[in-house]
Amino acid sequence: MKERTIADVLTEAQPYMKKYTGKTIVVKYGGNAMIDERLKDAVMEDIILLNMLGIKTVLVHGGGPDINKLLKQIGKEAKFVNGLRYTDEETMEVVQMVLAGRVNKDLVARLCARNGKAIGLCGVDAGMIRCEKHAEQDLGLVGDIVDVNTFPVEQALNSGLIPVVATIGADSEGRTYNINADTAAAALAIALGACKLVSLTDIPGLLMDKDDESTLIHEVKISNVPKLVAQGVISGGMLPKIACCVDSIAKGVKEAVIIDGRKEHAILLEMFSDLGNGTLFY
Repeated sequence: MKERTIADVLTEAQPYMKKYTGKTIVVKYGGNAMIDERLKDAVMEDIILLNMLGIKTVLVHGGGPDINKLLKQIGKEAKFVNGLRYTDEETMEVVQMVLAGRVNKDLVARLCARNGKAIGLCGVDAGMIRCEKHAEQDLGLVGDIVDVNTFPVEQALNSGLIPVVATIGADSEGRTYNINADTAAAALAIALGACKLVSLTDIPGLLMDKDDESTLIHEVKISNVPKLVAQGVISGGMLPKIACCVDSIAKGVKEAVIIDGRKEHAILLEMFSDLGNGTLFY
C-alpha cells in the first residue's frame, strides 16, 4: 500500500475510532467465518485490534457445524423446526460439550495465541443467562431468555479481557438449555447498554432480491421492517436475525448491523470505513 493510501485509510478511520473507544460492542460470530481458517484468523485479528483500541468487545458464538459433526459421529440425526435446532437430552449433552468446551476454548486459545487477552464464559457462569423452556412450540431443551446478569462479562471487560461467550443458559433449577446465538447476543447487547451489535452471516446483508447480491439494502430504519416483511423481502432465516436487531435497537442499542462474514476483516470494514459492510439497522 502506498504511503498516501495508508494516510487516507487512517484519516478515514480516525473519527470512527473516537466514536467507539471506551464503548461496548457485541459481536455475534457464526456462519462460514467459523469454518474457513483464513476467515477465522481475520476475525480473531479484528477482535484483538478492537480491544487494543479500547473498545470493549464481547464475542458471542454459536457452533452449529461442530455440533452437527459430532452428532453425525455418534450416529444421531440433527433435527430442525422452523430453522431452530430441536434439542433432546442427548443433543443437549453434545451442544454443551461442543459450545462450552471445544468451540469456546478453541476461540480463546486463538485469541491468546495472537497476544489477545481472552476469557471463555458460557451463559451458565454466575447465572449470566437465565432462561425457561421455549413456550411457542416444542423444541425440546431450547430456552427463552428471561434474565441476563452482566456481572461476569462486565468484570472481564473492566479487566481489559475479551469475554468469549457460549450460548447455553440455565433455569432456576439448574437445568441447562440451548440458546439461539442471535437471541443471546441481542440480549447481552441490551443488558450491557452496548452501542453496537454486529452479526456475521454468510450473505452480504439484507437483500431486496435474495438471489441477487447486488441488491443489498445498506440501511434500514426499524419502523420500516414490518413493511419489508409484508413484501417478502425479509423472510426465512433472516426473520429471527432481523427481529433480534429490531429488538436491540428498540431497547437502547444505538446500531445493529448484519455483515458479510465471508469477507476478510469484515468487522473492521464495517466499523472504521465510510463504506461500511452489510445492512445497518437504526
